[in-house]
Amino acid sequence: MSQPGRNDEEEDLSPEEPDKRPRRGPLARAFKVLGGFILLAGLAGLVAVVLYAIPLDRTVREKFEGKRWALPARVYARPLELYIGAPLTPEELAAELKRLDYRSVAQPLRPGTFERDAGDFLIRTRAFQFWDGAEPERFIALHISEGQIDTLADARGDGEELALVRLDPVLIDSIYPSHNEDRVLVRAQDLPPLLIDTLKAVEDRTFGTHFGVDPLAILRASIKNFQAGAVVEGGSTLTQQLVKNFYLTDERSLRRKVNEALMAILLEMRYPKDDILEAYANEIYLGQDGSRAIHGFGLASRFYFNRDLGELGIPETALLVALIKGPSYYDPRRHPERAIERRNLVIDIMADQGVVDPAQAADAKAAPLGVGEKGGRPGGSYPAFTDLVRRQLKRDYREEDLRSEGLIIFTTLSPTIQGIVEQSIRERLPDLEKLRKFKPGTLEGAAVVVSAAQGEVLALAGGREAGYAGFNRALEAIRPIGSLVKPMIYIEALNTPEKYNIASPLRDQGVSLATGDGKRWEPKNYDGRSHGSVPLYLALAKSYNLATVNLGLELGLDRVAHRFQELGVQRDFDKVPAMLLGSISLAPVEVAQVYQSIASGGFRAPLRAIREVLNTQGEPLNRYPLAVEPASSPQAAFLLTWAMREVVQQGTATWLKQRLPKELTVAGKTGTTNELRDSWFAGFSGDKVIVTWVGRDDNQPTGLTGGTGALRVWGDIMASIDTQPLPDYPPDGITMVSVDRYNGRRAPKGCGRALTMPFDDEALPTRTSDCGAAPPPEPAAAESTAAAPPPPPKEEKKSSEGGIGSFLRDFLGY
Repeated sequence: MSQPGRNDEEEDLSPEEPDKRPRRGPLARAFKVLGGFILLAGLAGLVAVVLYAIPLDRTVREKFEGKRWALPARVYARPLELYIGAPLTPEELAAELKRLDYRSVAQPLRPGTFERDAGDFLIRTRAFQFWDGAEPERFIALHISEGQIDTLADARGDGEELALVRLDPVLIDSIYPSHNEDRVLVRAQDLPPLLIDTLKAVEDRTFGTHFGVDPLAILRASIKNFQAGAVVEGGSTLTQQLVKNFYLTDERSLRRKVNEALMAILLEMRYPKDDILEAYANEIYLGQDGSRAIHGFGLASRFYFNRDLGELGIPETALLVALIKGPSYYDPRRHPERAIERRNLVIDIMADQGVVDPAQAADAKAAPLGVGEKGGRPGGSYPAFTDLVRRQLKRDYREEDLRSEGLIIFTTLSPTIQGIVEQSIRERLPDLEKLRKFKPGTLEGAAVVVSAAQGEVLALAGGREAGYAGFNRALEAIRPIGSLVKPMIYIEALNTPEKYNIASPLRDQGVSLATGDGKRWEPKNYDGRSHGSVPLYLALAKSYNLATVNLGLELGLDRVAHRFQELGVQRDFDKVPAMLLGSISLAPVEVAQVYQSIASGGFRAPLRAIREVLNTQGEPLNRYPLAVEPASSPQAAFLLTWAMREVVQQGTATWLKQRLPKELTVAGKTGTTNELRDSWFAGFSGDKVIVTWVGRDDNQPTGLTGGTGALRVWGDIMASIDTQPLPDYPPDGITMVSVDRYNGRRAPKGCGRALTMPFDDEALPTRTSDCGAAPPPEPAAAESTAAAPPPPPKEEKKSSEGGIGSFLRDFLGY
């Protein structure tokens, strides 16, 4: 009978009966304690890993989500624009395509290829992002005949006529980061599928499924490496490789390997596979070009093949992936045998993994390496022009931004005109050295070509060695400009039409002025003679010093100096009478600014070498629009231009009449300094301004006047570029009047001295010439602004059709 307070179970477990429950022995209790410790240790380890991973995660996020790379600025020339009627020869187009690394093929199937048959072209253009929108990839057919494009059509479909096609511009410079890493960013969506599949097949076959590390791959590599007794296979995933290159140093330690694995896992946890693949494709190191490190497949494609990534075929893609294992060891330029062996191994893997079929693999393995020689550098060496670009950029951007923000800079450079300028200097200077019996290399030169209306610098050469990045004479050779100053004085006079017109008589008479040091300034004409009363236009055409000085003194030095500044002279100079004969010193690019103001009809457009600047996303950052300011009345500018045309017709630049096409009318002015040290010519056509200088770096005499030195280079350039003649129609406020060329009065019918000249409507001639007196003798041209004429240089006798007089005119430039 059970007792109160006890249940049946308790009765069944009375002391008299044995306890049948299993009892834990000491071993079981030990395992239980050990398990507890392991659990606690695991938890502690997990907490430790989490705590250790927190700063790693912060590092992963900050760098991956921030600015990943310091990107170089890219500087481009102006693009070649194709349209019906565009002036272009087949040779010029072929040269531009060569600069752009377009490949001549039998059938253009890929961007960056073309087929040519005389003047017929089939071109697969490349897509390009310009400042005003994207230019798509196109397949175009064009025909060039008689120096211009006469057909331009889409080569696909029904052959629709195209209004305008822009080729991608030539890369002319890169401004690299301080550590000299270079890369061309490629977005994930722009990575070719062939490259992605090859990369996965060779480097990481489980990329799509692993979580940052691949334990099976690590185990497999460890076994193979143990069996081989050396490292023959790696087990790192693409994510681990990215972490190693992007975040970590080259240190070999267990801690670095742990960090690599943890950061790879964190990277995979936070970001999509496409983002990781994009970062890898842009970060991977693939070669060295001197001090420039080649990173990413985008730049490597250009570096090795001079082609965009999307233009590569199987053998080229295989080579890029092959280089991952060892860019230096497998360098295809230095070790082509190793590169071919490694490339072919990659192609075998591509075939085994089904990336390509066996036939494609066989063809790819038989292909040559196809590596170009240029190494993806800028498409031309233009250090003088890019020097000007960098100077203008530094006014608007910090140096660190230029070296890290990946700016895309579009310039005004015309590679075609630049090539002509360089060739003209290179070929003409040796001829001048032979003429003066100088040893080769004695003379130097500089030239600037500017668009007349916009002030865009189209070409700039700083010396006879165009690719030499040394002393840039176009910007830094500050030399006296001699008679180039005279048009600046004459235009000041012509801006006062009530007092001066194109035929106003000027006194070409001696001047003697005290200089303040007890001496007197007494300038002379080049021929040592005075010519009495001379019409204004003729005084300029013949470059008479005395007429110019008297005119300048009449106007006043302050007025003349102010006009200099209005025309674009920004440099300080002494306001002394000698400035009237060019004692002020300017660089060729500064002279180009002055003559642009004249050539544009009196409107100064500050010279610019930059059109637009974009950021890495293709968004405009800074525009460099056309800014025009009045520098003279249009009427005075036209009158001066007419007078400067007479410099070519009957003055110191008559040599141009035999060098230029008859229909090409130009205007200009020669300039020569004391002792024939500097030879200048500045002039313009209807749309181009050119300034040339020839001299010596040691500032010794050259024996050359403006007409026998710089003029020859100028003529070679002007004769070779596409340009328009000066317009014959005058602006409003100008009337053409037939006058006596010697006194500026209206010419009666039958006057043998009649010449039609432009006059300001406010100053039309009213008196009529009698034309009865015998015409005065034709004054000789005067070239130099020297105080006294130097002895004429001795010259070997030459036979010529025009006799000695013709020879002297040719030599002295009149």
